[in-house]
Amino acid sequence: MAPPSPARLFATLVGAVLFVAGIAGFFQDLDWLNYLYVASGAAGLLLAAAAPRPYALCIGVIYTALAVTDFSNRGWPHLLVGLLGLAAFAASRGSFGTSRVPKEPRNRPRRLKPRAKAAAKGS
Repeated sequence: MAPPSPARLFATLVGAVLFVAGIAGFFQDLDWLNYLYVASGAAGLLLAAAAPRPYALCIGVIYTALAVTDFSNRGWPHLLVGLLGLAAFAASRGSFGTSRVPKEPRNRPRRLKPRAKAAAKGS
């Protein structure tokens, strides 16, 4: 069995951390960031198997933009999550969330066409 891709590890680990951080944040206040953490964490846990690479890209872009605009004065953790997401997206190979169809082998023997009866009788 092949090891999981960086995007899948990112979706699983960061998804779990964001989900728990969002739930724990509700005990302090009902900030809009807690809703964002719970939603993005749950999405990571749900998409870890199906589409981890698009998830890593989306979370990377969203959290990097959130850190740059710094709406919440929590820039460093958001920047860390965003850059990790972009790095996981770049480090993972494969298609963008769809299954790949394997190519046929190139050294496959060619089928010979049957000869015409007239050519076989005439020679």
